[in-house]
Amino acid sequence: MSILDNVYNYYEKLVLEELAAQTENQTRDEEFLTDTACVALNHLPARYFRHGVDMAFYLSSDDFLNMKKEAESAVRGALEHMEKSDRQ
Repeated sequence: MSILDNVYNYYEKLVLEELAAQTENQTRDEEFLTDTACVALNHLPARYFRHGVDMAFYLSSDDFLNMKKEAESAVRGALEHMEKSDRQ
């Protein structure tokens, strides 16, 4: 087992949740959604943790809300980018 199996980027979870929310009533294939997640994550800083409890302990509610807003904005921008690329 690699140590990388125990290291996670918290923004991945936020982006995937936000992507699901923003595309809830749309039919998108897995490739489009995966590419969109990558585009969104490339516009966010990395916030790594080992255990979920670490984030809960060290993250203030204001920080959490800011991270959610950043993820929401990044996903919105990524969807716009991907849709524009799809049309071209």
